[in-house]
Amino acid sequence: MPRIAKKRKELLAKTDLTKRYALADAIKVVKANATAKFDETIDVVMSLGVDVKQSDQAVRGMVSMPNGTGKSVRVLVFARGDKAAAALAAGADFAGAEDLADKVAAGFTDFDRCIASPDMMALVGKLGKVLGPKGLMPNPKLGTVTPNVADAVKAAKSGQVEFRIDKAGIIHAGVAKASFGEEAIAQNVKALVDAVAKAKPSGSKGTYIKKIGISSSMGLGLKLDLSDVLAA
Repeated sequence: MPRIAKKRKELLAKTDLTKRYALADAIKVVKANATAKFDETIDVVMSLGVDVKQSDQAVRGMVSMPNGTGKSVRVLVFARGDKAAAALAAGADFAGAEDLADKVAAGFTDFDRCIASPDMMALVGKLGKVLGPKGLMPNPKLGTVTPNVADAVKAAKSGQVEFRIDKAGIIHAGVAKASFGEEAIAQNVKALVDAVAKAKPSGSKGTYIKKIGISSSMGLGLKLDLSDVLAA
């Protein structure tokens, strides 16, 4: 039998994992259990009732967290001239064209968000084998292919979160830090849930949002009361 760490035993002893918590109550417990030496991320997991094998039922989108995420996001922008300069002025960590494409083609992926102006997509398209598997390929539906690259950079830096369903029908997203206030965390959770709800595919039948859980990086996952979260 796997050995259970002392800290985990302590958390299990004082946490009811069978209970479905109201969002406010769950946040209190998660914050109290976030005792790591670093500022733990507050993660939300959503199980959706969609057929992931159907391409028209893929759930993916962007949502801006009302209170930011507390995470530093590294942004790379494919653009030329004034647009590249504007992207850097807006806070982009990298901006360029062919030189940057060559660097990425060689394996450079030390960034969290990739943005491109429309005129750069012929160049960026050749990088699909590098960017695609890491979920970094710019997409007009997500606002990462845009002529307004500076605005996209500002949105990414201010706490915009991408959500995407996986093969198991699960969406996982980090929405805040444990150091955030309870109301700030609640507002961010609700923003994500609302965005996912609005992204419901037309072909989805039956119950769309089946389960929602919340945890901190090193803490235990708590089940949320769906009626409480969806009514908020």
